Amino acid sequence: MDRIANIIRADHRELALCYRRIVDAADEDEQTRHQNQFTWELARHLVGEELVLFPAIEKNVRDDPVDEQQQQHRHDEYHPHQKIKENLQIFQDLHCSDPRFIPTITVLMDDLAAHIHTEETLDLVRLESAITSEESQRLARRFTRTKWFAPTRAHPSLPGRSPYEAATALIAAPLDHLQDFFRRWPDPELYPTPGPEE
Repeated sequence: MDRIANIIRADHRELALCYRRIVDAADEDEQTRHQNQFTWELARHLVGEELVLFPAIEKNVRDDPVDEQQQQHRHDEYHPHQKIKENLQIFQDLHCSDPRFIPTITVLMDDLAAHIHTEETLDLVRLESAITSEESQRLARRFTRTKWFAPTRAHPSLPGRSPYEAATALIAAPLDHLQDFFRRWPDPELYPTPGPEE
């Protein structure tokens, strides 16, 4: 089993790949399919981070109490998902012919890229150095399991922190999963973890 950092980084690469396929799509049908895939991937990823990754970082990574700027950064870094969720909620409901379609996902990816950079260069590095390989693998398994029970659409009005998110996710996820059956998805061979049509 992979370590938690590898699982998170793989999700980040998949989101970037999906974004490129949306922007470079040859027609509206292809764009819509990749839009659904992107939404499915990102919504689940955000919930997985909030329920598994962020609590693990808070538990295992200690900042220097004198370094107030670093502590403020960590506080801010745990709450960037709200803006990302709000933008994802807008994007997930846009028709690809809407003139806001590409600008919306571009802004979304810009925000996500800043979050990813900090997470990969700081938070994941510090977490991995603070825990054992076995603990990292256990977190990776929890993260993967959590994503399968998470909502597949953005719900920014729901609480974004445990334990409230776990309860509200259980309420929102079944409806999302049901609606996924009526959405169009890209060819499963295009993604390491294809959408629910597989």
